[in-house]
Amino acid sequence: MAIGLKLAGSFYLGDQTLFSNLPFEVAPAQWTCLLGSSGIGKSTLLRLFAGLRTGGEFEGKITAGNGMAAQSLIAYMGQTDLLFPWLTLRGNVMLDSRLRGEAGNLERADALIEQVGLSKHTHKRMHELSGGMRQRTALARTLMENKPIVLLDEPFSALDAKTRSEMQALAFEALAGKTVLLVTHDPTEAIRLSHRLFVMDKSGVSPHPLPQSPPARAVNHRATLSAQAELLLALNS
Repeated sequence: MAIGLKLAGSFYLGDQTLFSNLPFEVAPAQWTCLLGSSGIGKSTLLRLFAGLRTGGEFEGKITAGNGMAAQSLIAYMGQTDLLFPWLTLRGNVMLDSRLRGEAGNLERADALIEQVGLSKHTHKRMHELSGGMRQRTALARTLMENKPIVLLDEPFSALDAKTRSEMQALAFEALAGKTVLLVTHDPTEAIRLSHRLFVMDKSGVSPHPLPQSPPARAVNHRATLSAQAELLLALNS
């Protein structure tokens, strides 16, 4: 059963109010994308869901749709891959289970490595991998957690355009059926991947319209390009 997320509350960073009385919901089994200018609070919102440090104070409530503690249901993938250079690709994919003192499911790890197209590189160290291959490794590690909710904080922004497009398609396929929150600065990425799209500004979080076609949308489709232009105008207004 797919599980959604809800947040309601205010966040303070020193004497600055980053957002106040904000309601925000991540729909189950869909990709929700969040855009906005730098420093507006997008990553803070994501880190609150994940239970990570924010450097500020949150007053409010975060809940999962099934009533369980949200953090126990979440896998997180950030812009930095956080791979350990002294481990092999397989070792990095299995790292989280090993840190918990678990033996880890080698068969599942190898199946995920194959899913992201890296079977020929299982025993390589991180310095032997390209940027795109490292992000595929990070995606496999995220999938290894097998959580129903996945939080993505600009995970593909450091990649070149071609590799970024490939990773978007791969991630969308690999995370099918999961509840996904993607924070991004890229209008193309947001339009391409979103079931629901929101723009965050000083007044709060507002929904933004999307093409009628389902994601993942073709980047060169007329409706995708038109929606991307409209979103860019909205972000610059």
